[in-house]
Amino acid sequence: MDQSADLTNKVHEHGGRMTPQRAVVLETLAGVSCHPTAAELHELVRRVLPEISQATVYRNLKVLRDLGYVIELDYGPSAARYDATVADHCHARCTKCGRVVDVPAEAVHDLEGAAAVLDDWRITGQRLEFCGICPDCAEDCN
Repeated sequence: MDQSADLTNKVHEHGGRMTPQRAVVLETLAGVSCHPTAAELHELVRRVLPEISQATVYRNLKVLRDLGYVIELDYGPSAARYDATVADHCHARCTKCGRVVDVPAEAVHDLEGAAAVLDDWRITGQRLEFCGICPDCAEDCN
């Protein structure tokens, strides 16, 4: 089953309906390699749906997050960023500009082994974040 049919079924199972706006929000997010804020995603979605409101983008991101199609990356006081890659992976975040990039889970040694030491826990996920200065910001510092 393709992702759009699977999403449509999940939305219906939870009493919602699949809207063109919801589909475009997910397709747009899945089509970018960056991890945009809701406001940045709104600007991207407006290229396809010029009349869409920011509130509609926020509302659809929440639904997509709750259904497991989007990851919300909350970094405290700054705006949350969103990721359509829900498979296990980590992130690296620039502490200067806020840019976030994916780090494949395979690049990090034995996350499952690390979780195994917590034998009394029922692990439901992990979140590992590398913090540093991205190449663009590092270049600006020279």
